[in-house]
Amino acid sequence: MIVLAGEDQNDCEILAALIRAHRPDVDTTAKLVRINDPVRLRKKSGPDLASAVKVLLGKARAKALQQKAQLYGFAVHEDLDGFTDSQYDKIRRALTDELDRQCGAFHTALALAAWESEGWLLLFPEAFPHVRPKWKVPAQLRGKDTGRINEPKEKLKHGLGTPTFRESDGPLVARKALENGLIPSPQGTNRSYADFVGDLEAWA
Repeated sequence: MIVLAGEDQNDCEILAALIRAHRPDVDTTAKLVRINDPVRLRKKSGPDLASAVKVLLGKARAKALQQKAQLYGFAVHEDLDGFTDSQYDKIRRALTDELDRQCGAFHTALALAAWESEGWLLLFPEAFPHVRPKWKVPAQLRGKDTGRINEPKEKLKHGLGTPTFRESDGPLVARKALENGLIPSPQGTNRSYADFVGDLEAWA
């Protein structure tokens, strides 16, 4: 079993699509299950961070026990609300160190999305028209370092066309990217996305 923890259900559904795309081997053998507790780790440190990770990990183990399954992987999402800069490096290093320390018996992957999950979705502009035929990602948002775009969600709301993009559309975009084979070939870059993919690729 792979347990997903994120800020909300939308983010976990986006994670699920990405995991299925990058680890099809795992997708065919492991069930993906979400825990409901919202993730709030990036502003914590020391004992507070350790305690918060312990709580999430306890929920993940409880899910596996409930499903009578072995916990294979634990994927954690949180929006950075910032750029992929030195502060991102510092936060990601602290969170991954704590996850590794407490989750040594199984795999982990950290999705510290810069600026937010919608920045990752911009890597797959061709997925948007599959959700709404009239949607088109503006040229100024294509092929960019999306980890350097502030508030991409707002840019999508104002730039895609009608109907207006909503946060709940994010999982639909991710699923269409998966279904149409777009995810292995992102258009543009985002170091936070590449770091998450690197975590997944390290799973044995």
